[in-house]
Amino acid sequence: MLIAWQYLDKKAAAVEALKDYNSMQYIIEHSDEDIYEVETRMTSPHSAKITGVPGKHNPKSGEERLAACLDEIDVLKERYRRALEYMEWFKPAWEALSEEEQFILTEFFVNDVSKTEAVANIGEKLFLERAQVYRRKDKALNHLALLLYGK
Repeated sequence: MLIAWQYLDKKAAAVEALKDYNSMQYIIEHSDEDIYEVETRMTSPHSAKITGVPGKHNPKSGEERLAACLDEIDVLKERYRRALEYMEWFKPAWEALSEEEQFILTEFFVNDVSKTEAVANIGEKLFLERAQVYRRKDKALNHLALLLYGK
């Protein structure tokens, strides 16, 4: 085992992984559309922009546009590959959590609400006091960190 692994703040890393979930899901759902848009831009002719400023002739502008689009497609495909890799790693751990743990972690770290609102929402739904909500959040976060990173 790598010695540096002992010094990783696994709870903080689990929180960051949890915060990335929606972004990764969005990338997976929309990458095909993004790539199609770039491919369309790559093959469609561009009209001259009327700015009143004389333009300069660049005989390689088509090649440059094509190369830029190919580079952008490569970036989108790499982003998609990483999102799939993330989901393959994260989803089994997430699904191993109980519904209550998922709800608590979602309220605290995924939904765009303040901590006060998250505590109120969790307390109201699960009939818990504030201190109990925080204890359950810590327990759920520890469980997720254990599932993602081990001991």
